[in-house]
Amino acid sequence: MPVFSFNDTLLLATVLFSVGLAGVLVRRNMIFMLMSLDIMLNAAALVFVGAGARWHDAAGQVMFLLILALAAVETAVGLAIILCLHARGRPTLDADTGNLLQG
Repeated sequence: MPVFSFNDTLLLATVLFSVGLAGVLVRRNMIFMLMSLDIMLNAAALVFVGAGARWHDAAGQVMFLLILALAAVETAVGLAIILCLHARGRPTLDADTGNLLQG
């Protein structure tokens, strides 16, 4: 089993975070924006796991579990909001039409 150095872990996390940030900034579909936020959270979790492995501390794995729970809650709440907006007759999932909400 190959062992990755801490620098390789940071490089991978940076690439993942950059891809997620680009997805949030470029894409306007709310589903894709939620997926991009999850990618960014996974990148942050990867840094914690890499740091925990580097310094032989279990706190990195604990933080990973907390970030994983946060990502699950964020996805559930985000999808619930999207479904509520779609059920009220919003024809598109485009984030730019959010200023058209009334009431």
